[in-house]
Amino acid sequence: MKFLEYPGMDAINSALNFDTPECKVHGRVEPYSCKAAGADKKLYKQLESKYDPSSQTMMSPPDDDGFNIRNIISPFGPMDQPASRKTLFYLIGTLNASFPDYDFSDVKPEQFRKEPSVPIVVNSINSTLFNHGNERAVKELGLWDSVDQLIDLEDSDVYSYNPDIDSDPNDEEDGGTLWSFNYFFYNKKLKRIIYFTMRGVSIGVTTEDDINEEDDNFSNTDDEENQGFVPRRKRDDDDDFMTGDMDMQ
Repeated sequence: MKFLEYPGMDAINSALNFDTPECKVHGRVEPYSCKAAGADKKLYKQLESKYDPSSQTMMSPPDDDGFNIRNIISPFGPMDQPASRKTLFYLIGTLNASFPDYDFSDVKPEQFRKEPSVPIVVNSINSTLFNHGNERAVKELGLWDSVDQLIDLEDSDVYSYNPDIDSDPNDEEDGGTLWSFNYFFYNKKLKRIIYFTMRGVSIGVTTEDDINEEDDNFSNTDDEENQGFVPRRKRDDDDDFMTGDMDMQ
């Protein structure tokens, strides 16, 4: 997955990181193009060997846990179809790119959910922001106008990721996170995904986001526009990005 630079997104992401009397809120919006990086090719092969019924692995009998592709509950459609596996690949690849210290290759299709509609998700996110006293990103910085320009919301699907408690990347502090959400706005035609994540953390808990913010403030003391912005953590293998789309056939 290839991270996309977009003018104005830094200011929006800065506005999504703020404190309230009840918690500290950390949020970010990350646009990606569905391009293949070196690590993505390995992930693609892993998923194909697991879910493609024509692979040698899938031709074997169900394992001891009763795993069978026909029993899988998928929000993407039947997992024996290439289009369904492609969507799963894109979402897991996005998580891997956004959280480079984690490996999401074992995430199951049923841990994702296809949301009923884009407006429902937009209203839910807006309610979260407004209820925590933050309207700036939406009303002043044009959050949804920027997202729409990148991905065309009317032609997009939305998926949410619901991780197990023990494997939630948004709870790095082992219980410090009070609430969180992970949404993926996916435009199949444009081959783009926007990952929107946000979490509320208990007051007094030091997070990696806080450390990144302090480092960024220290290194940009003469740049007022950059102060408070939490930079995106990048992979070590960014140089492996390829310019062509992954051949999913």
